[in-house]
Amino acid sequence: MIPNLSNSQTIQKTVIETEHGVVAAQHSRAARIGAEVLAAGGDAVDAATAVSFAIGVVEPWMSGPAGGGAMMLWRAEEGRAYALNYGMRSPKALNIADYPLSGAGKADDLFPWEKVQDDRNVQGATSIAVPGLVDGVGQAHGRFGKMPWRDLVQPAVDLANEGLYVDWYAALIIASTTRALAQDPDAAALFLEDGQWPTIAGWTSIAEKRLDMTAMGRSLSEIADKGPREMYDGDLGAAMAADIQAKGGSLSHEDLRSYHATFHDPLTFNHGKARFDVMPGLTAGPTFQQIYDHLGKAGMTGESPNADAYCAYVNGLKAAYAKRLGEMGHDGESPEAPGCTTHFSVVDRHGNMVAQTQTLLSIFGSRVVSPSTGFLMNNGVMWFDPVQGRPNSLAPDKPCLMNVCPVLGDTGTGTRFAFGASGGRKIVGAVAQLSSFMCDYGMSLSDAFHQPRVDISGGDTVVADDALPADVIAALSAQNPVHTTRRTIFPYAFACTAGVMRRDGKNAGCTEIMSPWGDAISEDQI
Repeated sequence: MIPNLSNSQTIQKTVIETEHGVVAAQHSRAARIGAEVLAAGGDAVDAATAVSFAIGVVEPWMSGPAGGGAMMLWRAEEGRAYALNYGMRSPKALNIADYPLSGAGKADDLFPWEKVQDDRNVQGATSIAVPGLVDGVGQAHGRFGKMPWRDLVQPAVDLANEGLYVDWYAALIIASTTRALAQDPDAAALFLEDGQWPTIAGWTSIAEKRLDMTAMGRSLSEIADKGPREMYDGDLGAAMAADIQAKGGSLSHEDLRSYHATFHDPLTFNHGKARFDVMPGLTAGPTFQQIYDHLGKAGMTGESPNADAYCAYVNGLKAAYAKRLGEMGHDGESPEAPGCTTHFSVVDRHGNMVAQTQTLLSIFGSRVVSPSTGFLMNNGVMWFDPVQGRPNSLAPDKPCLMNVCPVLGDTGTGTRFAFGASGGRKIVGAVAQLSSFMCDYGMSLSDAFHQPRVDISGGDTVVADDALPADVIAALSAQNPVHTTRRTIFPYAFACTAGVMRRDGKNAGCTEIMSPWGDAISEDQI
């Protein structure tokens, strides 16, 4: 229990069903831009393209062109799903010797593994991996998009030229990382007052403060005019790589030129009447399936999740995490660390869907800005275990093991959905529980998103929403150490979810109820 918070306050988000397309995203302005694309006749992939670039401007600490991620796509006419992996890779010139262990034991900030000298794998130019987002989004658009590429990137250009509006929430995020941002002159100049103080919003409703994002706007304009490969093959990519090498990193233009996102067949499996399509490979998709292997054996019965159900969620998560860490290695971000990820989902009026997760990894990524491009860079090298001889050990030219878990689901009773979340290792547990609420208990989208959840991504202790009934808490406590907490705005004790659904030709969307920026907007609201 958090003693400072009101016990009489209730928070909820309204979910409306509509025949029109819907975008659910962690920032309302990005969601609105996606809905405008749908209203103009765009496909779900067109809307996702516009949202991807726009959200990288309005919450640049969560994702952006210099990040990576993955998406699941449902094509209604084909009746099939596609998986697209645009995860990051370590640079080819990365030298393992540049990441010596400090001997100071476990890292005290972001890692569940050994600390590296000067946190060279955590922040700074040496933590930067090869970004994949722009190529991935470009490939999705090239295959399924209907509207011109330039028209979809232009709204992000306009947002950048307008400047990032600093409200109380943006000020809180910037303040949380001020000390680290101050270590890079270009990051400090972009995000901090006088290069050292947190940028704080005005105290009155008429005060307005904005960050100058015009450098990012110019780069996005280049991508809009020349296409997605400008980030990799063109002068923009060359300038970005030169910036990072000048700061001591190993990212090269050759790394960018050789990068290509990849389409895959999804990992598909059944759970009772339900059917899921998730990401295969070095993502949390296989872990999601392992959770459902356990839930299938446990048997999820009753009209709503009871104590047995929540114990099954915990036991399934524990078993799946043990298998993941044993076979795939740690996946970088500790559950206590603030994640730098965003998720959004789209459904268009024809039933096409996109579940897309994109990230810089840590909040503000590497805390390094490329001055030539204005892009905040990722710290994807942090995903690798610095100890050699393990499944996910650091090495050059190696794909990163990601936490992302975009999911397409079919309840088997006429409802299809596209879910995902941000929040590091909290992601897969949150998405698994949301999906179970829908598939095992027939909840509406609104009920599923407002239903309390549990998390056990941080070890043996179960973090339980204190809104859960006393008998559920008691049953969990009989088997595990339990810490109860409130769903709050900051920090997030649970993952930040977003999703859309379709049933009988009607669409709906919802985002994490505690997210002050998150929103689901339909094209008929434009």
